[in-house]
Amino acid sequence: MGATRTPTTLVHSGRVPGGVGDSAPRPDGTLKVTGEFAYSSDMWHEDMLWGATLRSPHAHARIRSIDVSEALALAGVHAVLTHDDLPTEVRHYGLEIRDTPVLARDRVRHHGEPVALVAADHPETARRAVERIRVEYAELPVVHDEATALAADAPLLHPDRDDEHAAHVPHPNIVHRQPIVRGDVAAARARADVIVTGEYEVGMQDQAFLGPESGLAVPGEDGGVDLHVATQWLHADLRQIAPVLGLPEEKVRMTLSGVGGAFGGREDLSMQIHACLLALRTGKPVKIVYNRYESFFGHVHRHPAKLSYEHGATRDGRITHMTCRIVLDGGAYASSSPAVVGNASSLSAGPYVIDDVDIEALALYTNNPPCGAMRGFGAVQACFAYEAQMDRLAGELGMDPVEFRRLNALSEGGVLPTGQRVDSPAPVAELLRRVKALPLPPERQWETGDEAGTLVDLRALPGGLSNSTHGEGVVRGVGYAAGIKNVGFSEGFDDYSTARVRLAVVGGEAVALVHTAMAEVGQGGVTVQAQIARTELGVERVTLNPADTRVGSAGSTSASRQTYVTGGAVKHVCEIVREKVLELGRARFGTQNPAWTTAGLRLAGGKVVTGGGEVLADLADVLADETIDVEREWRHRPTQAFDRHTGQGDGHVQYSFAAHRAVVEVDTELGLVKVVELACAQDVGKAVNPQAVVGQVQGATVQGLGLAVMEEIVVDPEAKVRNPSFTDYLIPTILDTPTIPVDVLELADPNAPYGLRGAGEAPTLSATPAVVAAIRQATGLALARAPVRPEHLTGT
Repeated sequence: MGATRTPTTLVHSGRVPGGVGDSAPRPDGTLKVTGEFAYSSDMWHEDMLWGATLRSPHAHARIRSIDVSEALALAGVHAVLTHDDLPTEVRHYGLEIRDTPVLARDRVRHHGEPVALVAADHPETARRAVERIRVEYAELPVVHDEATALAADAPLLHPDRDDEHAAHVPHPNIVHRQPIVRGDVAAARARADVIVTGEYEVGMQDQAFLGPESGLAVPGEDGGVDLHVATQWLHADLRQIAPVLGLPEEKVRMTLSGVGGAFGGREDLSMQIHACLLALRTGKPVKIVYNRYESFFGHVHRHPAKLSYEHGATRDGRITHMTCRIVLDGGAYASSSPAVVGNASSLSAGPYVIDDVDIEALALYTNNPPCGAMRGFGAVQACFAYEAQMDRLAGELGMDPVEFRRLNALSEGGVLPTGQRVDSPAPVAELLRRVKALPLPPERQWETGDEAGTLVDLRALPGGLSNSTHGEGVVRGVGYAAGIKNVGFSEGFDDYSTARVRLAVVGGEAVALVHTAMAEVGQGGVTVQAQIARTELGVERVTLNPADTRVGSAGSTSASRQTYVTGGAVKHVCEIVREKVLELGRARFGTQNPAWTTAGLRLAGGKVVTGGGEVLADLADVLADETIDVEREWRHRPTQAFDRHTGQGDGHVQYSFAAHRAVVEVDTELGLVKVVELACAQDVGKAVNPQAVVGQVQGATVQGLGLAVMEEIVVDPEAKVRNPSFTDYLIPTILDTPTIPVDVLELADPNAPYGLRGAGEAPTLSATPAVVAAIRQATGLALARAPVRPEHLTGT
């Protein structure tokens, strides 16, 4: 066993550097900022082919014939595949409903739907081969909104539905419907002194991640395939891919490659099955990389929504009731629309106490682009509407909009429209107080003298960077908003994560190896896993295995869940490993030192330490040549499905709250908006990595700003996308990004690991309505639609 070091010193009771609560640096950070990080589009393999996709130019059409002969005749082309070439009878996939064809067969249901695949020895050859595929289409009537989807003679986009939602909707073109009924709305309405109604609309937003869809499929000698891909959920991909290929899951080996952002857009499959099919057909590695144009057609988007709301309130400012109807456009295929409907309905009242509600949310099948997961997941659309209603109610009552919100704010112990009681801190009123109390940015300073009336720095004005204004018609406005977002998967979903932790001595030092299938998409989960291992095992050196399917599922990197659930799994496994270390130490040294039998032993600074700080042994001496290796699943407390008729049920595991104050300047002549500041206050329970938390809040805030004033996929009445490029689909740049002060609260959730609260989505909700509220305050315009366009401000 070798000599042991005699413990003669005490260690501090503090954390290991880089543990939970520290702003530990990202292990991938330097590589990313220097451009050395390898993304999925950078992958390469000897003798590699390139895949390309033929996509439909129509939104709805019959496929009369497909002729691939010209494409096959092109030199360098190794394979051309259509629906008829698929190897099994399983030819559809889907996250919740298996309704999406791998390749269109008899008809296409949206602009850009995949129709055929090509594998060639050069990407340009593959592209030219795609152009040589001849498809004869017969166009069909387009379903593009609620009226055309539910008309008596509406084309049924999925007439043979047999999914679990089909029997519970009044029309086959409704993907899913969720009502929520609680209390007595009629009686509450009679008590109201003021009633406000509003019709609101939210446009289709794109995730706009910078790394396009890409991956590399390598055929295996055993008849299987190895897929290296940028995704958000390896095991969900695997579950959908394997049946189409006709392979057992163990023969579809998946490894996460470098992900250049996601925000929900990589939850669904894009090129995964296509690359595998081509690799298995040709017997060669096949790489597929979408260009930016194709990326707009290759992933789902945020559901556009139309929302109708009614609120009542008494003269003293108490909300009496709420009714709402939320119609989400799900596009051609279901994706995660049922879960988005559940979120939109259950969170539609916002972070306020409203006892009497009548709510309906539904998602439609249309011929518009498929919509699914995007940061905020249904709660964003609802927040835009209910926060506009809060301002309108406050205006009718002559109350300050922040104080009106605080008066009605949800708090711990409050009951939501679903009947679920909030059993952890819900500091909505405090968040609003804090964000209002932050100092306002100074007003623009005007020069004096001969140049009176000229701004000191025109670049700070709306349109100033293009020298289109000198400050004429510029007015300032301030607006507020708050939001509530669920954390984790909901409605009875078995939400768990798997972690494997190995502890061994390497080079005379105890080293932890952590292995999960968590997708690192930029959120910093790899940093958090290492922080937790350092904290629980008291080691400095932590190595992370690449995420792959050799370990059990970690669930999706979405729903603000990974720090909670995969972090919880890593913590849980580390606790088991720690106990095994202590058992080993007791067996080896317990007879020599009775302190080994005391309670409260822990691992810190590479040593085994008593609760009082006495060092019992070096961790390396305890382990010696032993390796401790543990893999376990970890689950949070269960949730319930919502009742299909009343919407009652404890559907969510945790809630996250944020509030924003926006300061904007509007050029009322040009219709241009400059967001001067967008301050946020948010409760995160426990900031596992404070710097990363602030980054998440600021990133989510900017994404909400984009929806407020610029981001929208434009789909014409023929259901065709008109702006599939970053030339025409605008996202905020650094020049559009305002100062974003962040006030972080840490009110621990007793049910969560370390008391933490998922933080990545809530700011996306309240940023958008805060900006639009500020524009309303500046201009006096009603502005019931996001994004706000110049013509909405000028009347042109």
